[in-house]
Amino acid sequence: MTKNVLFITADQWRGECLSCLGHLVQTPNLDALAREGTLFARHFANASPCGPSRASIHTGLYQHKHGVAFNGTPLAARHTNWALEVRKTGVEPVLFGYTDTTLDPRLDHDPETEGILPGLTPIVQLGKSVWNPAAWVDWLTAKGYPIPASRAELYTKTKDQPEWEDGGKEAAPLDVPAELHDTWFMADQVLDYIEGRSGWCVHLSLLRPHPPWIAPEPYNRLYPPGELPPFKRAADPADEAAQHPYLEHLMGLGYMQTSRNAPLVRRMRSSYFGLMTEVDHNLGRLFAALKRSGAWGDTLIVFTSDHGEQMGDHWLMGKMAYFDQSFAVPLIVFNPDAEAEPHRGKHIDAFTESVDLMPTLLDWLDIDSPTSCDGTSLLPATRTGQLGDDWRTEAHWEYDFGFRSFGARKALDLSPQQCKLTVIRDANSKYVHFAGLPPVFFDLANDPEETTNLAGDPRYRRQVQEAAGKLLSWRMAHEVRPPTATTPA
Repeated sequence: MTKNVLFITADQWRGECLSCLGHLVQTPNLDALAREGTLFARHFANASPCGPSRASIHTGLYQHKHGVAFNGTPLAARHTNWALEVRKTGVEPVLFGYTDTTLDPRLDHDPETEGILPGLTPIVQLGKSVWNPAAWVDWLTAKGYPIPASRAELYTKTKDQPEWEDGGKEAAPLDVPAELHDTWFMADQVLDYIEGRSGWCVHLSLLRPHPPWIAPEPYNRLYPPGELPPFKRAADPADEAAQHPYLEHLMGLGYMQTSRNAPLVRRMRSSYFGLMTEVDHNLGRLFAALKRSGAWGDTLIVFTSDHGEQMGDHWLMGKMAYFDQSFAVPLIVFNPDAEAEPHRGKHIDAFTESVDLMPTLLDWLDIDSPTSCDGTSLLPATRTGQLGDDWRTEAHWEYDFGFRSFGARKALDLSPQQCKLTVIRDANSKYVHFAGLPPVFFDLANDPEETTNLAGDPRYRRQVQEAAGKLLSWRMAHEVRPPTATTPA
């Protein structure tokens, strides 16, 4: 049997944002994929932001092991990844998009692959730079679309109409039409590549719904800003900030102040959801082509994201908090094998993590996962409808906030080594451990929106101690192994 891989990441997609989960955002093609595949409903990123999270996705390692602390931190060459393991079998994994990988500076690299995960061949390299989207610009030029002097306007220039908060009916649409937008472009490139091929392995890394949050027509008007549900947050920013010193510092940063302008954030949410539906529409074009060509029955499809987005909840924007909005992400796995037939459409509530993706991809291609992997293949669950009694009962994630521009070292009087948090979250509680600050504990069974920090409440002392012990045991079980003598230190 010929085996293909379509591994899709959409950037900054909150886990709840699928219509098959009851969310208002309409994702009919991903819903259909979930009906034919398996939806992992409690899937979490292991790190944030993009660079650290994708390092966990691609290496199967937790952050404290791969060492990518923030965007721009190099990924040490001693770490293997799913693409390198696939390449060993003679299959060429290819990339459409980006991987947010900073390469090990101690080794020589081809300038053409700078920023690309080792092992991947970039077919279309389109990263996050709105100033120079070269591949997209070349495509637009060939179609006769006028390129503005500032290429960033391809992402930011809207049609001449008022924004919603200024009296408009909806968020102003992007000037670029949907059939020429970057998401359409990327889907087209994959369609061109796979036509007539077999045995292909494609990683499609889409920018959307990452900002700029400006959607083309008709996606700008699908979710009227005035009809969106209320934010999940305290009555005022001061009440929210009182939860923890880290949160207070986060809320004081300039780029978080947008969250206090409710009309502006509602307009952004409207476009954020619209960009999701646009992604779904273009994935539908890909899925339909696979079915027409007959490749659908030979293709493992994995859809997920690198991290979430606060989008005004808890008075925050971005993905630097410890709340679920920043770390819960979608995961759908479609296994075309006949063995999966009895369990199609299953929603699995066991906790899965980004580190499970590398073993899953390798399992489909009959490749053994390296012993270094912290995750476990999810493919058996597509065949049995469950992950087993010995599966993990918690999710774990880490965040390193020691980068200088964040300002936490000075504001919170911490050393760089103390600017770290680690989370263990089960079905009923969440414990957040800080290296140099007091902990946070939420009783999720009674406080699902994470409003009250109970870490100092005597009634919860036992639960806090148990969670801290579980977190320590997890960390010890996944401690860093020293490099071998034949690899760079």
